[in-house]
Amino acid sequence: MLKDKKLAVLGAGKLGETLIRGLLEADVITIDNVMVTAGHQPRLDLLKERFGVKGTLSNPAAAEGADIILLSVKPQTVPLVVSEISDVLRPSQLLISVAASVSTAFIEKHLASPVPVIRAMPNTPCMLNKGMTGISPGKNASKEHTELAKFIFDSVGRTIVADEKHMDAITGLSASGPAFIYIIIESLAEAGVKVGLPRDIATELAAQTVVGAGSMVLETAEHPAKLKDSVTTPAGCTIDGILELEEGGLRVTLIKAVVKATHRAKELLET
Repeated sequence: MLKDKKLAVLGAGKLGETLIRGLLEADVITIDNVMVTAGHQPRLDLLKERFGVKGTLSNPAAAEGADIILLSVKPQTVPLVVSEISDVLRPSQLLISVAASVSTAFIEKHLASPVPVIRAMPNTPCMLNKGMTGISPGKNASKEHTELAKFIFDSVGRTIVADEKHMDAITGLSASGPAFIYIIIESLAEAGVKVGLPRDIATELAAQTVVGAGSMVLETAEHPAKLKDSVTTPAGCTIDGILELEEGGLRVTLIKAVVKATHRAKELLET
């Protein structure tokens, strides 16, 4: 679906680079069909060195020659970039925004023509093709546009299509979520060290345990509570550990972390 299409990544920062890497490694785009923009030439030189992609400091020039434009800038920068490219965009193109907090309606309002817009929120594990992305089509995006966007992000992990009213929550859960999981892995590894394990072994045990537990949820489609109960044998060691987690408020703390991140995601465009 992408081999014959030209892709422009406007604002190829960490997230843009992650997606470029994932798409290239998944072999769904051709290097010659990728154009990137950045705020300064050294960044473009670095991306050319890493991936062989062409670069320009001009957002309009990159957008005008593309079939698909990936808007990968900070939320506060979106109004400026959209105003720069508005006059060169055509309804035959597809604009995909991965800027948190920015609605499709906001972007559509600032475009000169009815360009299809899709809002997407990937997370950083896309770098390893293990990402999770939520996408939501704008009013001018067709089913075919949504399928194309889904194909792009499916190549770097899993994708769900959701109503746009849920996109801030998706940001708070799956985009911010890896940071929360890293803290959990770090804490489990520290606990392993506390009970006598070498640090490298404890870290590997913790990380693979998280990977395996996530796979169990996804591949068995069982409720996490049921899977938890299958590990928790009567009078065993797991239930003692769970009691400590409940007493420490881990469940409530994680819920509050996602709620807080979601609320912050609603505010990013304004700050």
